[in-house]
Amino acid sequence: MRKISDAHVAVPGLAVVEVAAADDETAFAVQKLLAARCAIAPTDRTTREPGEPGVRLAA
Repeated sequence: MRKISDAHVAVPGLAVVEVAAADDETAFAVQKLLAARCAIAPTDRTTREPGEPGVRLAA
């Protein structure tokens, strides 16, 4: 997953949310809940880190 940089949160009101979940289905369900409550830039893919359990996505 890309590292969160100062540019991602340089403007007041912006935030980066990283979701870690056991599987894609759970990660996308959390993203859907966030999207229903606030404006997000959803992603259509998750990442898997070698040697780490589960999946991650950033919304």
